[in-house]
Parts: sequence; structure tokens; C-alpha cells
Amino acid sequence: MTVKIVQSTAGAPAGKLADAELHFSEGILAGLKLVGFTVWDGRDDRGRGVTFPARQYLVNGERRHYVLLRAAGDTGNTEPLRELILSAYAACEQGSAAGDPAGER
Repeated sequence: MTVKIVQSTAGAPAGKLADAELHFSEGILAGLKLVGFTVWDGRDDRGRGVTFPARQYLVNGERRHYVLLRAAGDTGNTEPLRELILSAYAACEQGSAAGDPAGER
């Protein structure tokens, strides 16, 4: 699996740094990608964050989110994936500073 970073362009919401995609190269998901991850600049001193793919819906006029990728049980944890995406963004950011535009890590 490869994490592809797509840098934000002008007109992106404040704090949005990039989108991230997971590209699968093996197994039943080979040749597919999972999109909808976003890297955000943290507010205050919280550092950077990652949001996962989600659907918005309304209940009595209140906007809610349904996260599409989540733990399958008590043992599941999304933190390693979050860290992988942040690591790929940091590597991409360093590559951009060095003149390397590649966004895949």
C-alpha cells in the first residue's frame, strides 16, 4: 500500500494542507485507491491532524458525520494509519522543499 499526498491548491479551506489517498498494490484491493483523507494544520498547539473519509447527513437540521473507515472491533485502531499519513505528508513536505515534487511515499 502506498500513501499518495495531493497538496492543497489556492482556495482550499483555512488549515487544509493536503489530501491523502491509499493506493493498494497487492491482494484483492490491488489497483484500487481509497480517497477522502485530509491533512489539517492543527489549531493552537495540537499539531497536525488527519480526518478520515466520512459522509455528512442531517438529523432534524443538525449536521452529523458518519466515518466510513473505522475499527472492526475492540482490537482495531486507526492511529497507526493516521501516523502513516502524517509521516507521508512530512516526507512529501521535505521533498517539496528539496525540489522533489513526488507525493507518493
